[in-house]
This record gives sequence, structure tokens and C-alpha cells, in this order.
Amino acid sequence: MSKLYIVPTPVGNLEDMTFRAVKVLQDADLILAEDTRTSSVLFRRYGITTHAESHHKFNEHATVGIIRDRILAGLNVALVSDAGTPGISDPGFLLVRTCVEAGIEVETLPGATACIPAVVNSGFPCDRFCFEGFLPVKKGRQTRLAELSEEKRTMVFYESPFRLVKTLSQMCISFGDDRLAAVCREISKIHDTTHRGTLAELRDLFTSDAPKGEIVLVVKGKE
Repeated sequence: MSKLYIVPTPVGNLEDMTFRAVKVLQDADLILAEDTRTSSVLFRRYGITTHAESHHKFNEHATVGIIRDRILAGLNVALVSDAGTPGISDPGFLLVRTCVEAGIEVETLPGATACIPAVVNSGFPCDRFCFEGFLPVKKGRQTRLAELSEEKRTMVFYESPFRLVKTLSQMCISFGDDRLAAVCREISKIHDTTHRGTLAELRDLFTSDAPKGEIVLVVKGKE
């Protein structure tokens, strides 16, 4: 019976790819990639020659029904994003929901994600934590931070390097200057670094030294 496979891909080091993920991509009838140009680097590394088509946030609403019908017709389809696990702050949720509603089996492989290495590496409690992903860019941003000011669990955020200082400044207001946090940058890549300190210290650090690359911000919960 045909199915949809959700396949995580490395967030940095290409060696983080699993044997099983490679096999699924090699055996699939079709790969849906967030950006086929980005994914082609990974495919060449592991000899994956399966036909790939684009599936991203700008076309997923228009194509999700077509993909569902192709799976129902017998195609095994694998979905990958540019990095990490599809559906986690990346396209994927809509396709999974559509397939589930159509009675199509969905199989999600375990694998790379930026969230887990960051929360473990922060040194904050990770037996219980909440994943917030990207904060609203404009509307609702301050409201969400106000709601999270009482959160006792460790909090994990994804953030653009261009908005990091703004976010740290806003968190100083909502959570307090002395709330501990960790900024994890370029996880699993050559320039993988973690900076730990209070929100105020991190704000000042990245104000004087502008951050680059992919950012995961981990904030300790309220005592």
C-alpha cells in the first residue's frame, strides 16, 4: 500500500543523515523538496536519483490535493525540507493532515532537528520544555511574550539573526534582564557555537557583534 514518508534531513553536517532516510529516499517514487536546488546537494552526496519536485509554503495549498491523489493512485512519496524535520517550522503539516484525512498511511522517520540539540546543550532543565518556534513577526508578538513570562518550563524559539537583538531586548522587558538564556548558532555546522548568559548580557553581546546563521534561542523558565 502506498504511503507518505516524512524524512528529516541534516540541519548542518551532511553526515547526520541516517541510513534509513537514505534508503527511503532512494526507494520512493517521488520526493517532494522545499527547494530542489538545496536538496540536490544532499541527494548527490548519497546517490539519490529519485525524481524530485518542489513543495513549499507558496505552492502547498494549490498542490496538496494533487499529491494526495497521486499517493492514492499508488505512488510512494517522501517529503523533505531544506533542513530538519518537515512540519516543524517548515512545510509539511498541511500535507500530513490531508493524507491522514484521506486514510493514507503516514510514516515519519526520526532524525535531525535543531530544537533538541539546543535545549540539551543549554544546560537548562529539559525533562519538560515548550517549543515555541518562530514568534509572530509583528501582530501578537508582545502579547505572546507577556503570556510566556509566567512559563516555568524551558522555552525554545527559532529566530532570524536579523531579529535576534530585537527579540532579546523584548524578552528583557517581558522576562526580566536577569533571566538566563542560551543562543545556539549554526547547530551541527562548522561554526557551531553556544553563548550562555542573562538576556541582558546576550542582548549586549549581539548588539556589538551581529549574529549570523541559523539561531535557536533557549530561555530558562520562571523560577
